Amino acid sequence: MGVCDAIRHNAPVGKPPAMSAPHLPKVAGIDPMVPVSTHTAAPTEGVLSAPGAFLQDRLAGWVSDLTTLHELTERLAGTSTLDHALQEVLSAGAALVGAGRGLLVLEPADGGGPSRTIGLGLAHAELGHIETVPRSATAHGRFLDGLPDTDTPLASPDILGDTGLDPRCREVAARLGYAASYTQPLSTGPAGRLGAAVWLYDDPAEPLERQCHLVGVYARYAAAHLARLLELERARADAAVIAEELLPSRLPRIPGVRLAARHRAAHGGGGDWYDALPLPDDALGLAVGSVGGSGPTALAAMGRLRAGLRAYAVMEGEDPVAVLSDLELLLRLTEPARVATALYAYCEPDRRTIVLAGAGHAPPLVTGDRRTEFVETTLSAPLGMLSCWEAPSVEFTPHPGETVLFYTDALLRSTGDTMDRALTRLHAAAAGVPKVLRQDPGAVADHVLRCFLPDGSGGTEDVVLLAARFD
Repeated sequence: MGVCDAIRHNAPVGKPPAMSAPHLPKVAGIDPMVPVSTHTAAPTEGVLSAPGAFLQDRLAGWVSDLTTLHELTERLAGTSTLDHALQEVLSAGAALVGAGRGLLVLEPADGGGPSRTIGLGLAHAELGHIETVPRSATAHGRFLDGLPDTDTPLASPDILGDTGLDPRCREVAARLGYAASYTQPLSTGPAGRLGAAVWLYDDPAEPLERQCHLVGVYARYAAAHLARLLELERARADAAVIAEELLPSRLPRIPGVRLAARHRAAHGGGGDWYDALPLPDDALGLAVGSVGGSGPTALAAMGRLRAGLRAYAVMEGEDPVAVLSDLELLLRLTEPARVATALYAYCEPDRRTIVLAGAGHAPPLVTGDRRTEFVETTLSAPLGMLSCWEAPSVEFTPHPGETVLFYTDALLRSTGDTMDRALTRLHAAAAGVPKVLRQDPGAVADHVLRCFLPDGSGGTEDVVLLAARFD
């Protein structure tokens, strides 16, 4: 991938004599060595200014720059996702250098990803045109390739007038209607090169020395912030991979029933889980559960509970109360300070019967052409909060063509409503599944999830939905 505005001229960025001023630590990365010329122009030739007024003018310009940088860095510090931060860096830099359009390429030098290209005032197709320029054809391609001089901002004040420019760069610049560019590398000492931001001008232009200084200071702060968010996103991605590895890699095929599962992982790695395992005599064990907390410890606890439930289900799966009673004991021994919920169902598809028991878990929902209703279950405390197991199991029979939905409480909490309202919303979502989709349990699950999670993300909590359609 290349960027089509070739950079042929180094923009000077100087370091001047020091000036003392109050509250310097307010803005991270502010360099007190700010040159007078970067803030105010010299008095007009032939016009004498009083020394006090001139110093006041200089100080006012400096305070204005400090205020601007403080506001921009505060806005950037308020971003919590990498995508949001990249957009903020690109738009803030455009304001500092006086450009209307631009693009930012994130491409960490360590090759660990993620790699992204975002645009400001550029459509997706226009970004595609820019990416057709060979990287070797642009001076700022050196930033992305990691060649020397990657810490120096570069300016191309007149792209179309540069006779030594690569023909492909000139062609793309003419097509997209920009005539100049300014490129700022993004790098930190610990993380190394992260990428580069390129701002585009409609007419031949070059930012002032003062603007170059300001965007350079801002870029140093921005690179450090992006590096932190990059590590956080990588950690989240690793947690998501671990969570998926702890869940079933595939669902069993049992005559008389079709299964579908949906898992929306939380940003920090949650503890919601599901399981489906074949049992003797063509029976089927279905389970959903949730472990309190998030992060690696919740994932570890979830893995232990799921493994324990599988073992207990194989030994005494036809008795859901006994399975959850054993799971209660396991939690007390291995995670004495943790609370978890679980629901286990023993299914005989050939008879279309389900026997289930729950521990602090929301009831399943049965939906079909003729009815949509919650299964009547006995209230019970979560695992880890019971002195003994007292909640009995319940048995029900789904009609042919009906789908039973098992889910975790995070699906209900995602609405932000009270539990009663969330259950009502779930009932309405299941009842509103189009008839043409009811033959496919995966389509039913997707329809319900779209009603609760329009953006497809679980947000701050894991969300699990397990659908079983009985023939």
